[in-house]
Amino acid sequence: MGIREETEKKVFAYIEEQGMLSAGDRIVAGVSGGADSVCMLALLLAWRERRPLSLAVAHVNHGLRREAGEDAGYVEELCGREGIPFLLTESDVRRTALEEGCSEEDAGRRIRYRAFREAAGRTGADRVAVAHNSDDNAETMLFHLFRGSGPAGLGGIAPLRREEGGLWILRPILCLERREVEEYLRERGISWRRDGTNEGDDYCRNRIRHHILPYAGAEVSAGAVGHMLRTAGLLRETEEYLRQQTEEALRQCAVRDGGEVAGEPTGMGADARPESAVSAVGGGAGYQVDVEAFLGFHRALQGRMLLELLKRLSPTGKDILAVHVQDALALFRREGNRYVTLPFGITARRQYGQVLLERGKTGEGNEDGISSFLGEPVEVPLTEALFGTPAVFRLGDFGELEFSAFFIKKEWEVPKNRYTKWFDYDKIEDMHSMEEPAVIRSRERGDYLTITRGVGSMAHKSLKDYMISEKIPRQLRDRIPVVALGNHVLWLVGWRISEAFKVSGDTRRVLQVRLTGQNEESGTEEKDVGAH
Repeated sequence: MGIREETEKKVFAYIEEQGMLSAGDRIVAGVSGGADSVCMLALLLAWRERRPLSLAVAHVNHGLRREAGEDAGYVEELCGREGIPFLLTESDVRRTALEEGCSEEDAGRRIRYRAFREAAGRTGADRVAVAHNSDDNAETMLFHLFRGSGPAGLGGIAPLRREEGGLWILRPILCLERREVEEYLRERGISWRRDGTNEGDDYCRNRIRHHILPYAGAEVSAGAVGHMLRTAGLLRETEEYLRQQTEEALRQCAVRDGGEVAGEPTGMGADARPESAVSAVGGGAGYQVDVEAFLGFHRALQGRMLLELLKRLSPTGKDILAVHVQDALALFRREGNRYVTLPFGITARRQYGQVLLERGKTGEGNEDGISSFLGEPVEVPLTEALFGTPAVFRLGDFGELEFSAFFIKKEWEVPKNRYTKWFDYDKIEDMHSMEEPAVIRSRERGDYLTITRGVGSMAHKSLKDYMISEKIPRQLRDRIPVVALGNHVLWLVGWRISEAFKVSGDTRRVLQVRLTGQNEESGTEEKDVGAH
């Protein structure tokens, strides 16, 4: 059996095993023109010879390389030869990255998937095929491992995933290694386009691809990528099992507003919960967890249960990290009435044999259950006293903001921490001396941040536009504290700081602003996260 027959047999078996395709499906294939996507397209066409399939191709020109137009032309020519609809999207990745405050790599991914969804809508498809291979999966696993991920991240790239709205994302060549992809194309005499950005080491994933994986295959274990693919499958199965166990455990020890058990799906109903589960929290959004029942589960489930509940309470389901889960876990393991404050105004409160998880305080008249952090704006006195005694300001559910200052004698490497920020004191003092007082307040019309626009260039971006690009829910925007000089925002607390006041090599005096909880156990500080 030749390479072509072996490869097609392997991929078709993988498609069947994962339940990716059925006769008559309508599918959009994301094709860049590189080896992986061209190989995937060729294999989908070969599959179509056996079973009917409606196929269209979506191509995205990211505007990053001179050859991008040639890539689009090449893919369009491929589609023309096969009689396949060709849908082109042209974008500016660099501009999107700046506007959305993310890396060019992340911006490119967002643009591609938006284009794929739009192409699916235009063609009536309910499936999008993308061309990740086994090496991509191994790179993802290592990338997540080095960043401290759990089983979900170590499971790598899922072969099949359903998005909200019912669109399926499938990866039919995830079972192939990169060398198998190129061998198949050479066997069939099919050319492909080369992307020079994949050859360098600018991106972290490229360094893993070019150095770590080849070394592992040559010096640790032959076939390392294939072994990792099998491990990823086992980890995904384990993650799915743990997810089911987490849901069942929540049914047994937690309830939410209205008296329903907290597990998802909620088919059991309130009447089916065991005696250990207590009554629902009254008022605003929240959950009530029975401490004794909770501690009866394995530690591995305890953390997952709390993470799930906290994510449900957060507006986006994101930005709840391990440190927040650990802070909440401490309430279950130490007796006495106490509480911790967490992101998005979430409070975890121990009351006797229960822990209450609430977003905002109830009964304050807010339609969304989120209490405002502050009343009138509060002026921060930027005086020499800060170098000896910190100034502390209470922010309601958000905790406290602590201002202090210190001297540095040489260039200082600024730590990365989401809930502590450092500013050039002298730059702030210069603006402060021009009758622009430093204040803590809610956002106001005209507020802006200073952001970078390329090397050595900075520009203003309205706070409203920044909040929209970061997808901060509308109901939260007036409740996030702002530290500002006039309309110039130094820090949208918990989010971005202004580039204009960052510490540099010339800085000699530093202003430190730290968000803490309302007691020593608040745990709002975040470890080992990049500055935003």
